[in-house]
Amino acid sequence: MNWNSTEFIWLDWAVLAVGICGVVWAVYRAIVKDKQAQKGEDSSAYLFGKGEPWYVIGMAIFAANIGSEHLVGLAGTGAKSGVGMAHWEMQGWMILILGWLFVPFYQLMINKMGKIITMPDFLKFRYTQRTGSWLSIITLVAYILTKVSVTALTGGIFFKYLWGLNFWVGAIGLILVTAIFTVFGGMKGVMTLSTIQTPILIIGSFLVLFLGLAALGGGNIAEGWSSMMDYCGQLNNGYGTTHMFHWEEGDSMYQEYPGFVVFLGASIIGFWYWCTDQHIVQRVLGQVPGEDNAEVIKRARRGTIAAGFFKVLPCFMFLIPGMIAAALAQKGVFQMEETDAAFAIMVQQVLPAGIKGIVTIGFICALVASLAAFFNSCATLFTEDFYKPMKKGMSEAHYVFVGRVATVVVVILGFLWLPVMMSMDTLYNYLQGIQSLLAPAMVVVFACGILSKTVTPKAGEYTLIVGFLIGMLRLVTNVFTDTGKATMEGAFWENTAWFWQTNWLVFECWLLVFLFIFIYAVSLCTPKPTQAQIDAITFTKDFRKSISESWGAFDVIGTLVVIGLCACFYAYFW
Repeated sequence: MNWNSTEFIWLDWAVLAVGICGVVWAVYRAIVKDKQAQKGEDSSAYLFGKGEPWYVIGMAIFAANIGSEHLVGLAGTGAKSGVGMAHWEMQGWMILILGWLFVPFYQLMINKMGKIITMPDFLKFRYTQRTGSWLSIITLVAYILTKVSVTALTGGIFFKYLWGLNFWVGAIGLILVTAIFTVFGGMKGVMTLSTIQTPILIIGSFLVLFLGLAALGGGNIAEGWSSMMDYCGQLNNGYGTTHMFHWEEGDSMYQEYPGFVVFLGASIIGFWYWCTDQHIVQRVLGQVPGEDNAEVIKRARRGTIAAGFFKVLPCFMFLIPGMIAAALAQKGVFQMEETDAAFAIMVQQVLPAGIKGIVTIGFICALVASLAAFFNSCATLFTEDFYKPMKKGMSEAHYVFVGRVATVVVVILGFLWLPVMMSMDTLYNYLQGIQSLLAPAMVVVFACGILSKTVTPKAGEYTLIVGFLIGMLRLVTNVFTDTGKATMEGAFWENTAWFWQTNWLVFECWLLVFLFIFIYAVSLCTPKPTQAQIDAITFTKDFRKSISESWGAFDVIGTLVVIGLCACFYAYFW
């Protein structure tokens, strides 16, 4: 048997089959035990999960983030543009804000409302009913446009290059398998799958990293790293792709990632994604009924610290292997016709027989867990924020059924959008471009809602609506102008070029500034928040005591280590 075969051989397929059966059995057993403990179906447990340990929360947050866009898009970006996209991945420090700042506020809201909340719940309580409804609509639209479709697209590409599978078979198959898993697995299934896939994915990706460096360096990993840095340092017309900041206008990547603005833009998106996005925050909201506040906050915070450690890894798991793939292709070790094939080719070329099958199990679990997280969050938003208020007093089994139907609808809409998305910009530009248009309004509304007692309910509502409409208007111009690259003739287009032609990161920053000014300006001429709304963001003496009891040396040291690791990465690839 050829252990160094670059194809999937019988051993890989056997390992893959046995492994998938083992994963299915483990998830099934976890769900059955959970239902037996609940003595029936519980919509809250189905949608949120109950009292998971901090390390499971950390792995679930990480798994919810890691999807096929990383296996395909991030590795492909590494092969094409080096570490320029690393700003969006080196966000471990941003997850800490969720644990230290937002989790206590969310827990406060849970106490006041008497139930586990969704993000629209928070906005309804702090601002107006319409604010929460608008957030639900915006979030559902965003999931269909940027989550479900993107994951399906890149999953199809990954399976195409790994197994030679037809693109549509891979994409549709991934959607259908994940939909079935989400419908029957719920949050417990997602949490269990996350626990299984995270160590496999991490170990497998680092095997690709080290074996790829060894192949590039003639058996020496250090030599391989030097060869990769030397090759990538000569790309981009001599400016290189081994640094995260591009300062000179002569650098072709400066037009896409101008100077320090790239860090600001990535941070705005990161703040929205890690601190206010339903499918991430949902991982930290589960609790055991009657549990002490301090224990809930401690478990959630430590889960975010664990996720912060994990989030440092994707650059080494996917982006740098993409850079290695480009260097190996340049040396003639293998052919790579397009950069999106980078990671799948690396799995084929550098992993020994049998290991390919094991690693592929982790990758499949990652695709399903990430997509299932989006499906589950959509079911949660629809059930909790639209259906339950309209149909009160129904059975828990009925609400679970409605959540499952909502999942199916999201699957269909995501699939219908897939051909439209494929005709638009490149994957990562498309994904980050849309997020940059949605993030500023979310950041302003949530930050001001928590940190300011003077911002009025109507100001929050109007800011969210205006920010969303401006973002969608910019999206329409992006479609017609190829994100500002095409020239538009006519007096109207020339006079509005500042709107449709401005760099997307610069536009995002200015939109954030405008919305901050807008929300405070509207607050000056609209009714002040009620005392109940002020109380909703005011910690009582007992709650402050719970917060102080929820952290210790472990939390502080872990937080500082995560920040230090992020700083070291920035320093090395400055």
